[in-house]
Amino acid sequence: MPDMSASVSLAVTHLVPLAKEVDENKVTPGVLGFVVFAVMALAVWGLMKSMSKHMQKVDFKEAPDADAEPARQKADSPAQQG
Repeated sequence: MPDMSASVSLAVTHLVPLAKEVDENKVTPGVLGFVVFAVMALAVWGLMKSMSKHMQKVDFKEAPDADAEPARQKADSPAQQG
């Protein structure tokens, strides 16, 4: 497998001349800006898909709290008597 930094520098080397063809008086994100945005969008999409998968595994049902049960019965009993 080739070195990742070498392939990145090769890609940037090919993209820089494309950016030079643009009018020097205009400020635009260019091809490199689009590539960076596309990579970030794909990363966010992957993270959202992963988060969705993990959230489906979560069980939201809570076990009843043993300490709260006697307090709830004590609070309910005067209301039932009155």
